[in-house]
Amino acid sequence: MQTITPFLWFEDRAEEAVNFYISVFRNGKVLAQTPAEGKPLTISFEVNGQRLIALNGGPYHKFNEAFSLVVGCETQAEIDELWEKLSEGGSKGRCGWLKDKYGLSWQVTPKDLAKWISDPRKLKAVLDAIMKMDKLVIDDMQKAYEGEAAA
Repeated sequence: MQTITPFLWFEDRAEEAVNFYISVFRNGKVLAQTPAEGKPLTISFEVNGQRLIALNGGPYHKFNEAFSLVVGCETQAEIDELWEKLSEGGSKGRCGWLKDKYGLSWQVTPKDLAKWISDPRKLKAVLDAIMKMDKLVIDDMQKAYEGEAAA
């Protein structure tokens, strides 16, 4: 059972953002809403089994790179799809990072990334490969992990 829930502060577009996120992820759904003056104050929602809460909190706080959501992908096709969908209207960064159109930072990564960077003998090669990428490429990262030169 999940006991830590990310709480996302939006100025006034929480409902729009939640609808976007649940459209991007196949297993997305709204769980509950707290109504307030014509639009929800809070929206509890879930994407890929991760529960989150969105708040229409006003202009007091903005997202920055100090907080990001990491998505571990099974295939390159999944990375490609999420990379394009999440960055649409936002910005693509380096090393698998992007910002969506609401300013929220995401890291779209292969599910095996933690394994590849946990071996101190292979860490440098994998990080060197990642540093050359914007969107992460599983094959190139796997080759770096296995000690092969990337094409």
